[in-house]
Amino acid sequence: MNLKNTNPTLYYLQRAGFYLLVLVIGVYLLAPFFWAVLTSLRSPGDLFLTPLEFIGARTTFSNYADVFANPNFQRGLIYSLIVAVGSVAISLLLGAFSAYALGRFRFSGKSIVMYVILAVSVFPQIAVLSGLYTLINNLGLYNNPLGLILSYLIFTIPFTVWVLTSFVRDIPGELEEAALVDGASPLQTLFLVLFPVMMPALVTTGLLAFINAWNEYLFALTFTSTNRTVPVVIANYSGATQFDQPWGQIMAASIVVTVPLIILVLVFQRNIVSGLTAGAVKG
Repeated sequence: MNLKNTNPTLYYLQRAGFYLLVLVIGVYLLAPFFWAVLTSLRSPGDLFLTPLEFIGARTTFSNYADVFANPNFQRGLIYSLIVAVGSVAISLLLGAFSAYALGRFRFSGKSIVMYVILAVSVFPQIAVLSGLYTLINNLGLYNNPLGLILSYLIFTIPFTVWVLTSFVRDIPGELEEAALVDGASPLQTLFLVLFPVMMPALVTTGLLAFINAWNEYLFALTFTSTNRTVPVVIANYSGATQFDQPWGQIMAASIVVTVPLIILVLVFQRNIVSGLTAGAVKG
C-alpha cells in the first residue's frame, strides 16, 4: 500500500529526512569548491579577514590575469594537453584491439590475462616508480612528454581494456556475422561495425583516462624537471619570497584546470552512465 495514504506523517518525515540528507551531502561536497572559487576572486590581503568579511570582500580577477600571464602555467597547460590526449589516444587504440580479442575470441589463459590486467590497474604507482624512472632515463625520455605518455599507459591501458572488454561481450554476435557475410575483414568489422556501437564505452573510458592523466602528479614530478604539467606547476607556485604563498593564484589556477573537466563530464554525462553500466546486467 502507498505510505502516503496510510501514514502521511511518516511519509512526509521520510521525504524531509531524505532531502535534508541530500542537502547536507551537497554542501559537504560543494563547500570546498565554492571556497576555492571565492579565494581565487579575492586579493591577498583579504585572506586574513574573518569568514563573513571574506565572503563580502571586493571581487577581483587579478589572480586569473596573473595566472594566464605566467609562462610556466601556459607551458604546463600545453604539456598537460599533449600528454593527456596522447595517452588517451594510444590507450583507446590498443585497448579496443585488446578488448575485441578478449571479448570475442576463446583461447587458453584468457582469464589469467584478465586477472593480470586487473592486478596491474590497482597496483600503486610508487611501487613501480624507481624501475620506471630507470627505464625512461635509459630511453632518453626524461623531461620529455613522450616519457610521461609512456608512463601513463601503465594505468590507462588496463582500465580501458577492462571496461571495453565487458562492453564488447554484450554486443550481439549477429552484427559481426552479418559484416563477415558481406565480405568485411575482421579489421573492417572492428572499425566500421563495432566501433560505432562501442562509442558510449569509448567516450567513458577515454574521458576517465583523460581525467586521470590530466590530474596525475607523481610521475609528472619525477620524470620531468622543466617541461612539467599543470599539477606540478600549481604545486610549485611561489610568491615574492619563500614565506609568501600566493593562495589566490593557486586557487585560480586550480579552477582553470578543473572547470574544463566539469564541462566535459556534464556534456558526456549520458555516455558515461551508459558506458559504465554496460555489461553490468546479463539478459
